Amino acid sequence: MSDDRVLWITGASSGIGAATARAAAADGWRLVLAARSLDRLEALAEELGGPDRAVAVECDVTEWADQQAAVVTALEHFGSLDAAWANAGFGAQRGFLLDSPEHWRSMVLTNVYGAALTIRAALPALTESGGHLLLTGSVAGRRNIVGSLYSATKHAVHAMAESVRLEVDGTGVRVTVIAPGIVETPFFADGAPLAEPLQVDDVARAVIYALSQPPHVDVNEVLVRPTSQPT
Repeated sequence: MSDDRVLWITGASSGIGAATARAAAADGWRLVLAARSLDRLEALAEELGGPDRAVAVECDVTEWADQQAAVVTALEHFGSLDAAWANAGFGAQRGFLLDSPEHWRSMVLTNVYGAALTIRAALPALTESGGHLLLTGSVAGRRNIVGSLYSATKHAVHAMAESVRLEVDGTGVRVTVIAPGIVETPFFADGAPLAEPLQVDDVARAVIYALSQPPHVDVNEVLVRPTSQPT
């Protein structure tokens, strides 16, 4: 059990983020749930025990003030921040002549700049608590995907994770990249392109595994693919 430690999750309103919030709540974590969809967040927070156990914070991760406000909420509402997960993100079509430049801009800002802002906002509190920083990478951040700017954003996330791990060495802060393969989530508008993709609960278990290690164990990356995903 987590002994009532506090976990902040961005992108918590659906998919992997919401599934992990449920798994973390079952493991004893108190939760700060952040996303742009406040109605869904508030419903999830109520499901997970209400204000004593979970609080919803409207947050656009590309806005520095929103990220700062989420950390302030964690500290004022629960008194500490023990783990933060930069999970917000979305994809784009494969092909450098597809999707709009505006879509690209929003994706890069969310996946890369947004993750960097989560790191910046959380790091002082995590250093104080000897906490745990997690970032959502991807199998696409470990191999090149044809025509994929999304893949490039996830390579950046993996690089950021290693850079911040080196920066916090000696502070007690741990850093983990959660790198899933194909998952059945709203990320794929037409359904996951695989007969047996991962389910969101499969990824949630990977997050809980990393969080549940003793303080001297830093699981730096959890790369989890469906058995039927060849690359």
